[in-house]
Amino acid sequence: VQLVESGGGVVQPGGSLSLSCPASGDIFDINYMAWYRQPLGKGRELVAEITNDGTTNYVASVKGRFTISRDNAKNTVYLQMNSLKPEDTAVYYCNARGHSYGDYDVPTPGDYWGEGTQVTVSS
Repeated sequence: VQLVESGGGVVQPGGSLSLSCPASGDIFDINYMAWYRQPLGKGRELVAEITNDGTTNYVASVKGRFTISRDNAKNTVYLQMNSLKPEDTAVYYCNARGHSYGDYDVPTPGDYWGEGTQVTVSS
C-alpha cells in the first residue's frame, strides 16, 4: 500500500493550505487514517485522526483551525489547514492502518506511511 501526500508549500501566517493523501495498491481495507507532523529537529506528533465511521480527534494546538476528512470510496484523507501559524511549520506525514492482500490473497495487517510534504508558514 502506497501513500503520497500533496498540497504542501509556503504560506503567510493566517493563510490556508489543503493537504491530500490517496492510498493505492493492493488494498483490502483501510480503517484508520491520520496526519502527523514533524518540525525540524523535533519528534513526530499526531495532528489529526479519523476512523471509518467519521470519528475525529485533534491535537489541542490545531482544534478549531484544522479539519480532517476522508473519502472512503477513494481511500483518501484530507487536511484543511486554516489560520496557519509559524509553529505549524513541519513536514506533514499521512498514515493509514488496515489490510493489504498478502500471499494467497490473505488480508495482511499493515501500518502505512507516506514520505511527507513540507508546510512552511512564514512572512
